[in-house]
Amino acid sequence: MTALGTSSTVAVVGTGTMGQGIAQVALVAGHRVLLHDTAPGRAAQAAEAIGGRLDRLVEKGRISADARDTARARLSPATALAELADAALVIEAILEQLPAKQELFTALEDIVTADCLLATNTSSLSVTAVAGRLRHPGRCVGLHFFNPAPLLPLVEVISGFATDEAAATTAYDTAAAWGKRPVRCADTPGFIVNRIARPFYAEALRAYEERVADPATIDAVLREGTGFKMGPFELTDLIGQDVNEAVTHSVWQAFFQDPKFTPSLAQRRLVESGLHGRKAGRGWFDYSEGAHRPEPRTAEPCPAPASVGLHGELPGPAAVLCELIGEAGIKVTGDRTPGVAEGSIRLPGGARLALTNGCPATTPAQEICIRFDLSLDYRAATRIALAASAAVSEEDLAEAVGLFQALGKQVSVIEDVPGMIVARTVAMIIDFAVDAAARGVATPEDIDTAMRLGVNYPGGPMEWVERLGARWVGDLLDSMHHQNAGGRYVPSWALRRRADLEELVL
Repeated sequence: MTALGTSSTVAVVGTGTMGQGIAQVALVAGHRVLLHDTAPGRAAQAAEAIGGRLDRLVEKGRISADARDTARARLSPATALAELADAALVIEAILEQLPAKQELFTALEDIVTADCLLATNTSSLSVTAVAGRLRHPGRCVGLHFFNPAPLLPLVEVISGFATDEAAATTAYDTAAAWGKRPVRCADTPGFIVNRIARPFYAEALRAYEERVADPATIDAVLREGTGFKMGPFELTDLIGQDVNEAVTHSVWQAFFQDPKFTPSLAQRRLVESGLHGRKAGRGWFDYSEGAHRPEPRTAEPCPAPASVGLHGELPGPAAVLCELIGEAGIKVTGDRTPGVAEGSIRLPGGARLALTNGCPATTPAQEICIRFDLSLDYRAATRIALAASAAVSEEDLAEAVGLFQALGKQVSVIEDVPGMIVARTVAMIIDFAVDAAARGVATPEDIDTAMRLGVNYPGGPMEWVERLGARWVGDLLDSMHHQNAGGRYVPSWALRRRADLEELVL
């Protein structure tokens, strides 16, 4: 264990929300903490604010009054950068601007001791670039905390191109000693979370631009259909539209404008309008007092069919629908033999009900087809999205709606587009994760840990690809690419290779 001992002084430069949160974490862990900010009086104000939060922890019974008093005695504002000379670790949480961070660390290098660890809390800048002007860049490491730092357990430990292994290990072990769950990460745009989470926002925004559904409905389908704690529109309103859009743009530029990371014009217009979300009183939704929150589009109650036919085997997690239909008292007939190209449910009126596969429901052959969206857990899901082909009648659609309502699901009927809502989002997240693991950005285990803890996903994408199968995910993205040429949905080589290896094993 190479964690810094509690006798070591920790300094935090930058006393905004994140800087204060990091300082509180180090303070509660037992370190002497120095706070510095270039704005006069700001460090002293931050120390008072942290003291107030310690008071609230006492009120809630989280710490004792003695522990609070001892911690307060270890917290000191530093009016000048030179006062950080005896720090063993300096964490910067200043403006997300590369020149400012480089200037700060260059100045610190002339002040602190040779073995002092310099850490950047950047969420989107290159750690390699931050350290690029240092005489000894090996001491610089990324320590990316998540907001609010005292509450969220994840810390990404990022090794820049020149970071010494010993420095990264010390940073990792220190974060663990502070009660955090660190993950190791290579210096790549967005690191783990901000790289792999991009499709969660991007595909929702793309679906909105394609007029698939309104924001409230898209949020509800992702939240209630597969277990995400918040939908992308309400989450970006919470984060701040300006902040989320800036990170998206930064990652896109860092990847040389790769179409997979293309920002949203709809979000750009929202930011330009000053509608930055909760902090501005309005974003995708209105947060002013008394404002009405829009409801998701939900189908009216329809009668359930008495029986349905099954043709082949439903793929992946959709296979459990046969059990759910039987448990609802609906008779299931037909052939469940594996090997049929695309398993589907035949409704009494003749319409075919099938899991989305990346193709639209509408085909040149005018097949009477209704697509249902992916869920990672159909038994737990409380909402399912349906999309009907142009040949589907109102009666056909009512049968499909009634079937899912009989299973205890609310139904949102959306426009017919490739990949619908959940499937396109989950497939893209999986593709990003598999690609990141193959490129050595992080281990599969750390990727899943980061996505569960950093953005509260209902599971890890490396776990999802095991359940869904790389071939199914790759085929869905291939189909979407055929419908949307331009490179956004081309499966990564890593996903294709994984699919080929799956078939070799089978």
